[in-house]
Amino acid sequence: MTARARVRAPELIGKGGWLNTGDRQYTLADLRGRIVILDFWTFCCVNCLHVLDELRELEEKHRDTVVIIGVHSPKFVHEAEHQAVVDAVERYEVHHPVLDDPELATWKQYAVRAWPTLVVVDPEGYVVAQHAGEGHAHAIEKLVEELETEHAAKGTLRRGDGPYVAPEPVATHLRFPGKALALPGGGFLVSDSTRHRLVELEADGETVRGHFGAGGRGFADGGREEARFSEPQGLAVLPDGRIAVADTVNHAIRALDLATGVTTTLAGTGRQWWQGSATDGPATEVDLSSPWDIAWFDDRLWIAMAGVHQLWTYDPGKGTVGVAAGTTNEGLVDGPGDEAWFAQPSGLASAGDRLWVADSENSALRYVDLEGAVHTAVGTGLFDFGHRDGPAGQALLQHPLGVTALPDGSVAVSDTYNHALRRYDPQSGEVTTLATDLREPSDAVLVDGDLVVVESARHRLTRLRLPEEAVRIAGRAHRTQRAATEVAAGTLRLDVVFQAPAGQKLDTRYGPSTRLLVSSTPPELLAEGSGPGAELSRDLVLADGATEGVLHVSAMAASCDDDPANEYPACHVHQQDWGVPVNITATGASRLPLVLAGMDEQG
Repeated sequence: MTARARVRAPELIGKGGWLNTGDRQYTLADLRGRIVILDFWTFCCVNCLHVLDELRELEEKHRDTVVIIGVHSPKFVHEAEHQAVVDAVERYEVHHPVLDDPELATWKQYAVRAWPTLVVVDPEGYVVAQHAGEGHAHAIEKLVEELETEHAAKGTLRRGDGPYVAPEPVATHLRFPGKALALPGGGFLVSDSTRHRLVELEADGETVRGHFGAGGRGFADGGREEARFSEPQGLAVLPDGRIAVADTVNHAIRALDLATGVTTTLAGTGRQWWQGSATDGPATEVDLSSPWDIAWFDDRLWIAMAGVHQLWTYDPGKGTVGVAAGTTNEGLVDGPGDEAWFAQPSGLASAGDRLWVADSENSALRYVDLEGAVHTAVGTGLFDFGHRDGPAGQALLQHPLGVTALPDGSVAVSDTYNHALRRYDPQSGEVTTLATDLREPSDAVLVDGDLVVVESARHRLTRLRLPEEAVRIAGRAHRTQRAATEVAAGTLRLDVVFQAPAGQKLDTRYGPSTRLLVSSTPPELLAEGSGPGAELSRDLVLADGATEGVLHVSAMAASCDDDPANEYPACHVHQQDWGVPVNITATGASRLPLVLAGMDEQG
């Protein structure tokens, strides 16, 4: 049996209490005898949503020995609202208990540094592994199998039903709709995301004409009742009249023919894109990653590829897809498309010579010009957000998911976590507020001079008349709640901890199988150590006089089966991006460990 470190697991504490347990409150002692997997997540984070999907099979296969606990740890102010967490648990079909931890108490006790992070606790209550980022399900399953064998032999494994109690279903025409499209003949097509289907509505925005899709999660082409989707989002009309659909969790672009009711697949394989996968080629042979919205611009269908922080395009004439902008690094950097950084682009709108982008995790409004260069209109980066109007340079948004071009050249922004509809005017450079008291607006469409808003958390479309004069809000500014890490001045040792899963090793047959990219905000924070490299450890030199900032660390490791006789070993990619706020103090640490997989033996 593999020898492993044994660290007593801290208690689970969350001011918001427990969800999906029938109102019962749990402690770790109540779960003794079970293998507990803590999933530290926040519902804004697309990587966290990927992990939810990765865990579904493991959760089902080991349901009598494993208890998954989602520890909801908010980034944005809105995510600390209890009802918002309740909504997210239903929206993303989280079928295990969730601890609502709005003050990050359990996050701090477990010294978590990134969303998502998975922590494995053995049946005796000891932490035995930690994994940050995506791609760890196979490693965790191997560990679970080891723990099952070990603790069954010791008599410390307890089998049986888990603590999950399903909430009562709610009857509504729509359930957490994502995006809407005004149909040429009148009425609307709406992506009914949580019910995995598309719904056609009459012009009143309420009366249902019909639906497309069987209603259960799946990936299948066919007629109205045969087709299957998985959390569809964005919708756009193609030149041939068909409706393109961003089928988000299927990592695909679909096409719906309204006349026949038949859905086909335009792009994607159903598999999620990983580092090293193809970035262009025949559309149905290239993997995609959580396409969230789509728009026709410059003779191509543009795709907001939220899962990898990029914009891609689909060329229907050639039947190909490819990257148009973004590097896969998460952040806010303008410039030529191949140098720009995004953070979960989630809304697109075409307007003449500009493609507007709602860049959600940056709380930013961006645009792409006809030369493919990326510009920022509103927003400063990953950690600053709020609701403040005025000149664009100091205005603030909070995780916007939608953007809509208006006839006067301005744009309306579905400012999702502010429950507001905002307006940016490129001529004046001003940001104003069009409407408040919406509930998680995720999209809006222009109809006869009015805006029809998708109120996702109210499960409806809401029609708003555009005001002649918008409200101006002086507003609120926020920064992410995470406490900064205190580090010492001078040289800071960065160690990304990676331990290959049992039975695997780093495969260096074709060169380095690890990658590390480091940058900072502001860039002047680092005197030395920024840039790419293959080693997972590096000495960073903090600039003289620097007092605070954010270190951006992106790490990747590929591990393969350790069997010399296997000519084609199975390989898995593990990756994570960290944004680590730091304060430089006299008593700060000289080493910064970030656990990608395993345990920090020096911790």
